[in-house]
Amino acid sequence: MLRKIRICLQVVMMALITLLLLNIGFEVHNWAGWVAKIQFLPALMALNFGVLAVLIVCALLFGRLYCSVVCPLGIMQDFFSWLGGKAKKNRFSYAKENKVLRYGFLAVFVILTIIGFAPVTTLFAPYSAYGRIVNSLFKPLYDMLNNWLAGMDAANERYNFTEVQVWMRSVTTFVVGLLTLLILGFLAWRKGRVYCNSICPVGTVLSFFSRFSLFRVRFDESKCKKCSLCEKNCKAQAIDFKAGTVDYSRCVVCGDCLEKCKFDALHYTAKKPVAEPKPVDDGRRSFLVGAAIAGTTAAMAQTQMKVDGGLAVIEDKKAPKRDTKITPPGSVSAKHLQRHCTACQLCVSQCPNNVLRPSTDLQNFMQPTMSFERGYCRPECVKCSHVCPAGAIKHLSREEKTTIHVGHAVWIKENCVVLTDGVSCGNCARHCPTGAIQMIDYEGPNGTVQVPAVDENKCIGCGACEHLCPARPFSAIYVEGNEMHHIG
Repeated sequence: MLRKIRICLQVVMMALITLLLLNIGFEVHNWAGWVAKIQFLPALMALNFGVLAVLIVCALLFGRLYCSVVCPLGIMQDFFSWLGGKAKKNRFSYAKENKVLRYGFLAVFVILTIIGFAPVTTLFAPYSAYGRIVNSLFKPLYDMLNNWLAGMDAANERYNFTEVQVWMRSVTTFVVGLLTLLILGFLAWRKGRVYCNSICPVGTVLSFFSRFSLFRVRFDESKCKKCSLCEKNCKAQAIDFKAGTVDYSRCVVCGDCLEKCKFDALHYTAKKPVAEPKPVDDGRRSFLVGAAIAGTTAAMAQTQMKVDGGLAVIEDKKAPKRDTKITPPGSVSAKHLQRHCTACQLCVSQCPNNVLRPSTDLQNFMQPTMSFERGYCRPECVKCSHVCPAGAIKHLSREEKTTIHVGHAVWIKENCVVLTDGVSCGNCARHCPTGAIQMIDYEGPNGTVQVPAVDENKCIGCGACEHLCPARPFSAIYVEGNEMHHIG
């Protein structure tokens, strides 16, 4: 029964987290956003002591259930381990805990996280690792499916689906996500929970408390026949059948050993099992764990030629080189984001304007940065601040969002079509939501023309001017980030 309950909870949790990261619509973050906020490391970064207290108490009562039914990376590894069990049964054996590796890596992780070395936190945070896999590998596939359904709907004059842009937000994040999937999938397929019990910082922290758990897997020595099936099916390699012991710091309470024991010699209980025999459930039925992960190496973006009036090809915009990166409203500053963000990609997937994408800079590796080639940050949109589970982007109201200055616009006269093509424009001034851009007279080579002038006191750095500027491939006006956001 324990195993069946665990699988049911895994399916529900995995479905909710995946739907949240895919951003399927239906305001999914309103009813499923809690699954991100109960993840251990984001809760720690956000100083959410209530969630941390609940997770620690659960570990003291039930052991490392968190790793089995809450952590999506752990659930994903269970899926690959289950596949490995189909290929080769009874393949595990007891292994002693590698304390030097576990606690040594935890110490390095804590020190580098405290000093703000982002690559370590972002690479090894388990929830964030799964977020990158979904956002980089599965979301483009989901978006392509959505667009196919939208095309089918339009052909039948129905409009239940809306086409979305399909694009690769970061080649670096795609490669990291793919490597994470392949490496952890292979390790889980061959060795079960080896990553969780050797490297994962969250697993190591919870192991401190699970050693003293009230409920745990216990041997009934009067019934044990030393058949070794429990040890051979423990994906945590935590059971020593000869000694009749379980390493509770590594046991993830999956229930596999209980199901495999044919003599009812193992029980998950708060005290040593009584000698009275209990009926053995030999049933092998279980729920299928999630949908098969396939097609991860499929094409990640649709190549579409944009045509103006069926004649002229419109050249795609390119991001300018910014002296200061732009961080999302609510992130306070680049330093605050760097110290708190775990790069789970949830804000990136939820951004409806295609403004956020993972950074490739080492200092804030895979953390969100803003760029405006595909959209601009609408002043009324506050989604990223509402979904961030780590407190890296603070919760904002719509009114607060419109007052935060994340950057300021800069005019580049060499790119402006008013001067290069001799045409009148004013697009940037017309679309500026704060009235920070005014058109003024300028003596150009062909006489007096109207060019933009920016009032930095009014500019909030939304990027509307940069995105809507007709100059290609580089806009004639772009946003430079502010090191520290300010309210104006």
